[in-house]
Amino acid sequence: MKRTILSAIGCVLSLGALAQAHSQVAVAIETTGQGHPYYVVETSRTVQAINYRHRSGVTDVDFAGTALLPSADGKAKVRSKRGTMEVEAEFGSLQNPTSFGGEYLTYVLWAISPEGRPVNLGEVLVGGNDRSKLTATTDLQSFALIVTAEPYYAVRQPSNVVVLENLVREDTKGTSEAVSAKYELMERGGYLPTGYQFDPVVLNANLPLEFYEARNALRIAKSEGAEQYAGESYQHAVQLMKIADDDAIGSHSDRKPLIAASREAVQTAEDAREIAVKRIEADRRAGVLQASSDAQAQSKAQADRANAHAEQAQSDAAQAQAAAAKAQADMATNQAASAVAVSAAQADADQSRAIAQQAQQGENQAVSDKAAMRLQLSIQLNKILETRDSARGLIVSMSDVLFDTGQYTLKPGAREKLAKVAGILLAYPGLNIAVGGYTDNVGGDSMNQTLSENRAGSVRSYLVEQGVLTGSVTAQGFGNTLPVATNDNSAGRQENRRVELVVSGDAIGSAATVPSSN
Repeated sequence: MKRTILSAIGCVLSLGALAQAHSQVAVAIETTGQGHPYYVVETSRTVQAINYRHRSGVTDVDFAGTALLPSADGKAKVRSKRGTMEVEAEFGSLQNPTSFGGEYLTYVLWAISPEGRPVNLGEVLVGGNDRSKLTATTDLQSFALIVTAEPYYAVRQPSNVVVLENLVREDTKGTSEAVSAKYELMERGGYLPTGYQFDPVVLNANLPLEFYEARNALRIAKSEGAEQYAGESYQHAVQLMKIADDDAIGSHSDRKPLIAASREAVQTAEDAREIAVKRIEADRRAGVLQASSDAQAQSKAQADRANAHAEQAQSDAAQAQAAAAKAQADMATNQAASAVAVSAAQADADQSRAIAQQAQQGENQAVSDKAAMRLQLSIQLNKILETRDSARGLIVSMSDVLFDTGQYTLKPGAREKLAKVAGILLAYPGLNIAVGGYTDNVGGDSMNQTLSENRAGSVRSYLVEQGVLTGSVTAQGFGNTLPVATNDNSAGRQENRRVELVVSGDAIGSAATVPSSN
C-alpha cells in the first residue's frame, strides 16, 4: 500500500448511512423456530479517519451532522497516552433519538479502524441543555469517529442511523493512507424480524433511561431467538430485568440500584442476542452440509442400483441373443421374434446406462461442492492470515512476530487475527484444526522444543476460548526439526519461527494429518 505524508490527514473508510448516495446488499436470514426472517443490509459511505501519531500531544477534531441531523455539531480532543488513545468529546443539538424510530433510545460514539472494525466507545446521553459530553479510551491508533442512534448502549454493531461524523481540521496532525474498508451496518428497523410486533416505548421521566434500554435489549434478544438458542443467558437477563422492575416499583429516592441492575440486564441481553445469532447461522450451515451429504449418499445408492440393473439387462440381452441363434437354426419365423427380443433388451440396457451416468454426475456434483466450500474457506482465511492449499488441508501461517522473543504469550494483534479466524471456522462445522509450532535453530534443541509446544498450546487455547470445539483442535510442537528456509541468516530464521494451523475435514474434502519429523 502506498503512503503519502500530508499536513492535514484523512484516510477513506467505507461507512453505512442514509445521508449520502450509497449502495445496499440485503441478505435474508431465516430465524429457525421463529418463523420471521430478518435482514442484514450492507451500505457504504465515506468519512475521514485520523492516524494519530504516538505521543503527539492533543489533536483537535470537529464533528458535523449528517443529512439525518444536520443541526448537530461537536468537537473532540484526542490525547495519545501510553498504550491508549483518550477521546474527550462534546456534542450539541442532539434531538431525542426516538425520532428515528421506536426502537432507538440512545446514542453511541464509535471508533472505526481502517480495516472496518467498529469499537463501541460509550453511550452519548442527551443533556438538558442539548449538550452531551463523553470521555473514553481505545487501543486503536488510526480511526474515524461517528455517532449513531441505537436501541441500547451495549450494541456491538453500529446502526446506519449515523447522525454525526468527524471532520479533519486544518491544524489536525497525523498521516494519511488510502483505505477502502466495508463493514455491515444494522438497517433502520433491522433490530426486529419482519412481522414481529414491537410495542412503542413510552418514556417516564420518573425512571432512568437505562431502565428502558434494558427493556429494549431484552425484547430485541427474544425477537432474534435468544430464548431458544441462548436460553441460560436469556433467562439470566430476564431475572436481572425483574430486579430492575422491582426497583422501579419501589422507592425512587436512590436510583443507583435500579440503574446498575438495568445496565447489567442490557449487557446480558446483548450477549444472549449475539450467541443466538451465531448459533442460528451455525445451524443453517450445518443443515447445508447435511443436505449435501445426504444428496451424495442418495446419488451413490442410485448409481449402485442403476449399475446392477445395467448388468442384469446385459445378461438378459446375451441370453436373448443365444435364444435367437437357436431359433434361427430351427425356424425362420422364430428368427424374427428373437430379433425383436434382442432389440428390446438392448434398449433396456441403454436406458439403465443412462440412469447410471446421471447418478454418477450427481456424485461428481457433491465432490465439486466440497471443493467449492474448500476454496471459499481458503479465500476467507487468506484475508486474515496467509493461507495455502496442500494435500494435508488448508495451511494458515502465523509468523513469530505475534509473540515476544522467546515467549509464548499472544500479542493483542495475534489475538485479534485469531478471533477472526475462529469466527470463520465456527461457520464450518466438522472441521479439524491441527496447530503446529516451529522454531529456528538458535538455542538448544530442548529449549526450542518446549517453546514450540507452548506457542502451539497458546494458539489452541485461544481458539477454544473463542468457541472452537475442544475436541476438534490439537496442538503439537516440532522445535527446529522442520525448517522451511535456511537458518544461516536472520530472514530464513524468521521464516522458520512460525505457528501453522492445518484445517482439514471431510466437509472440505480432506482428512487431518501432521507432518513427519523424520
